[in-house]
Amino acid sequence: MEKDGKSNLEEVVSIDSKKDTTPKIGENTDTKEDITPKIGMEFDSEDEAYLYYNIYARYVGFSIRRDWLNRSKTDKTTIISHKFCCFKAGYKKEVAYDGKKSRMELRCGCEAQMVISRQKNGKYRITLFEAKHNHEVVTPRSKHKLPSQRKISAAQAAEAELANRSGIRQKLVFEFMSKQAGGRENLGFTLKDISNHLQPKQMREMKEEEAFTLIHYFEMRKSENASFFYEIQLDVDDQITNIFWADPKMVVDYDLFGDVVCFDTTYRTNKNCRPLAPIIGVNHHRQTVVFGAALLYDETAETFSWLFQTLLKAMCGKKPVTIFTDQDPAMAKAIAKVLPESHHRLCRWHIYQNALKKLNRYFQSSNSFVAEFKSCMCDHEYEDDFFQAWESMLDKHGLQENSWLKFIFEVREKWVMVYGRNHFCANMTTTQLSESFNSRLRHYLKSTNNVLEFFSHFERLLEDLRHNELDSNYDMSQRLPVLRVEVLLLKNSRDVYTPKIFNFFQEEYKKSLDMVVNTCYDISPLFEYKVCMYGCTREHTVIFNSTDQTVVCSCNKFEFVGFLCSHALKVLDIQNIKLLPSRYILKRWTKQARVECVLDSYGCIVKEDPKLDITNRYKDLCRNAVNIASKAAETEEASVFLSKKMVELNLDVERILKKKTDLPSNEIGMDPSHNEHVDVASVISAYKATGIKKKIGTSRVKGRPKSFIEKGSRKRKHACGETHVTSTTVNIPASLSVDYTQVTQASSIASDYSARDGNTAAGFLHWITAACSVWAAVLLNAIASISLIDAIAKLAYVSGGESGNKYTWS
Repeated sequence: MEKDGKSNLEEVVSIDSKKDTTPKIGENTDTKEDITPKIGMEFDSEDEAYLYYNIYARYVGFSIRRDWLNRSKTDKTTIISHKFCCFKAGYKKEVAYDGKKSRMELRCGCEAQMVISRQKNGKYRITLFEAKHNHEVVTPRSKHKLPSQRKISAAQAAEAELANRSGIRQKLVFEFMSKQAGGRENLGFTLKDISNHLQPKQMREMKEEEAFTLIHYFEMRKSENASFFYEIQLDVDDQITNIFWADPKMVVDYDLFGDVVCFDTTYRTNKNCRPLAPIIGVNHHRQTVVFGAALLYDETAETFSWLFQTLLKAMCGKKPVTIFTDQDPAMAKAIAKVLPESHHRLCRWHIYQNALKKLNRYFQSSNSFVAEFKSCMCDHEYEDDFFQAWESMLDKHGLQENSWLKFIFEVREKWVMVYGRNHFCANMTTTQLSESFNSRLRHYLKSTNNVLEFFSHFERLLEDLRHNELDSNYDMSQRLPVLRVEVLLLKNSRDVYTPKIFNFFQEEYKKSLDMVVNTCYDISPLFEYKVCMYGCTREHTVIFNSTDQTVVCSCNKFEFVGFLCSHALKVLDIQNIKLLPSRYILKRWTKQARVECVLDSYGCIVKEDPKLDITNRYKDLCRNAVNIASKAAETEEASVFLSKKMVELNLDVERILKKKTDLPSNEIGMDPSHNEHVDVASVISAYKATGIKKKIGTSRVKGRPKSFIEKGSRKRKHACGETHVTSTTVNIPASLSVDYTQVTQASSIASDYSARDGNTAAGFLHWITAACSVWAAVLLNAIASISLIDAIAKLAYVSGGESGNKYTWS
């Protein structure tokens, strides 16, 4: 029954300070009130009645559960009556022993119960109540273990998930939260509960449902921030082959710093050796940033083409100025097709390492060859000078017919410095950025990670990388780089550039102080200077235009790196220009690099973290709540008072939140403009996925996979054209029963063949492995009685006949 407009649930927290009695059964030990349910009590809802009975059960020392209920015959939804009973009510159903370990008896026929019925006024009244139990109730120190009393709140769940994503073990998470709550009995759940929450059943059965889990994860991220982008590629059997994703921070970073990217696929994520393809670059502090990532099925030109096309789709069609990759012909083909305007560069370090392997005799016997090869790679500013130096090196050491040098010369535009000086590269010449990123990945990922674990730990790495930028921004706001030379140009530049870039620029200025101008040609308004370092003979040509005060140096450092070289700075000083012209200040290197709005693929402004305000409010409230709780815990009176107020506040907050949820759906949530641009085809395609395609016959790659150039340019002995992911999956008839012991027999037979048939048997063994899950039973039964050629022909027909593939062996 209600009193003075208060429900019975609110009465639980009221305090009668005049009473001072010892605790009794059904008495709230905090508020000193009897909360035993009584026939005739009314509640606003069925849930409120259950909550009241559960509070009573906690103080008594038993757990409850919902029993039978009756619904309205009119609308089939309204509950007419409901029974709540002790969790020991009834008896365990007897089942035949199946050999498995049986659980201990829990139910003992307890008749403690509470029955409620709906009244004409819409409220629920207690019509039957039985308080007696036929079993012992638990002690106060064990009440927190009762099933109905165990519940992980949203805040606790968020805290546990955050700790788990940070790589903290579940037991340590539980112990830490127990300390916060003042003991395990105050926490409200057990270690088993937190384990079940963090690793639910569907995660343990990831193999069967990993495709659904993956799509659900992406959709969850997209619901949190509509600028989150993902796309998957399916094969003919609706198996997921390739996956690409980019969170809002990646989209923003690419828009600001995506002029130079590094792309690498040498890292293998798990036991299936699926390549991880992160697309990375550097920010204005020259720190690593991730622009997007992909999990690929294979490394063919078609797969890379899909990846680059998807990248452009996610990034509003913006193409990088320069892209660094490994020496992979499939990558080169895809870049030429999808990114023809981008300047494709190969890793200079890998080229040099390959030269050490291919030309080791010359490196060991001649110091001059080492210097000449390095000079060809890095020193020349004009193409004619490079050609002359290259031919001179070949003639001097008798290498005109060297096949590797011939091959590498054909792709000289991708690795020789003279061809890269006119394109912005952010001062990068190698894929060391990717190598370092892959090295860091090994500290976060394991080969046994499932899909969600992979993304969780990958996000940890992203958070660490992004925190590095936060640290640099803080240092930039609090400290200034030291001026080595007190000049106006450096003082002005220090206020503009980030500290890292300013230090590079200051070094260039220091070099300019030692520069000597040998000659000057005045062809008004142009001035041509020949500049060299004091004591050196190598000259650089610098042209200054007095009309617009532009300066161009033959070393092209500004075009390549993004700030002026020492030669140009020397000429500006001669021309009495004491402040750095704004046209030579590249925004991506400045402190204001991020002061810009970025649009996502839907044309909406990207919000990197829409929940940032919620997070800040949560932190402030937690700090205030802990402060008040620590003060109130000093006395019992203050603790009781705060306990009452907190429950009252909780009810008030619930009412406020209920008003918000009652608003029309278009009045809450995120920017509705995103809903107008949803890619329906992509969503439908994603939910068609039946699984993640597995690679057959792969093994764990040890070390870095060798590239095409590292392996050499010789042709393979058997034709094995590019594999198309859409033609390798075959439906397996449900009636086909495969005996995998026959595969071992087939391997033994193929080994016998290898003694006399050489490469033919090797090719046969390869196809037996690839097709064993398709038609193995049919072929292996026939292997003992048919010739090798017949077996190969049948296998090729079964594996590739329907898709039109043709296989040949030499």
